[in-house]
Amino acid sequence: MARIALKVDVDTLRGTREGVPALLSMLSAVQADATFLFSLGPDHTGWALRRVFRPGFLKKVSRTSVVANYGLRTLMNGVLLPGPDIGRKAAAEMRAAAAAGHECGIHTWDHVYWQDNVRGRDAAWTRRQMQQAFDRYTEIFGAPPPTHGAAGWQMNDEAFRQIDAWGMAYASDGRGTGPYIPTVDGQPCRHVQMPTTLPTLDELIGVDDLTEENVHAHVLQLTEGSRDHVFTLHTEIEGGKLAPVFRRLLAGWRAQGHELVSMGTFYRAIDVGTLPQMPVMWGEIAGRSGELILQP
Repeated sequence: MARIALKVDVDTLRGTREGVPALLSMLSAVQADATFLFSLGPDHTGWALRRVFRPGFLKKVSRTSVVANYGLRTLMNGVLLPGPDIGRKAAAEMRAAAAAGHECGIHTWDHVYWQDNVRGRDAAWTRRQMQQAFDRYTEIFGAPPPTHGAAGWQMNDEAFRQIDAWGMAYASDGRGTGPYIPTVDGQPCRHVQMPTTLPTLDELIGVDDLTEENVHAHVLQLTEGSRDHVFTLHTEIEGGKLAPVFRRLLAGWRAQGHELVSMGTFYRAIDVGTLPQMPVMWGEIAGRSGELILQP
């Protein structure tokens, strides 16, 4: 039986307060497990508007309803409104995910700040951002985080080293085809990377006649057979406007016979000794603007 690891990125205060409870209900209805990765510091979503000059950004925005997915108030955070502290204001919703039996981990401290800056920042900046998230997670959950999934699939060498320093056995920080051991400066890391293997819904809708009505069928075609996958969803999207699409996906995956699992469950099924070692690299993904971490 093939596994689909459900990796839930939680980017904003609205996504934590509204999207997390919605997704918990949907997952419970089909007895599915998932990994919730939380943004734990300030919500500066409005800063993302500076990406307007990035190649492909306007094209992507034109295909997806940004205001409908994120809400006008969220898009003002950090611009016309101060960025609210997600970990302070929505700790109860975070703990609810753990109480429902789902794995929880770190997404980031400040989502937009990390996504737009980490590639060019030094070791001290990187460690400071990551440790803030680690400390806040531990404060909220009373235990250290078991895993990490980078905001926007953006990392640097020191970020991979920090995952090792924390003693995490696995993470999902990039895109690719299957689990591997990342290497940094020619040296293998001590953790397993389990990259997102499937396209996200917002990358697909509006391309090749795919719509909210039929995009689930396209994704289900990609998951036919016995291969394992990692699917990334967002509380702001699948826990909001695209909730009907995600319900159809969950039902379809169950009909295909897949196990719907957390990243931790997926990791424990991997024969780590057989995994290839691969260098960290950057590249583009269809339907998404800018470069991100890719498996070679």
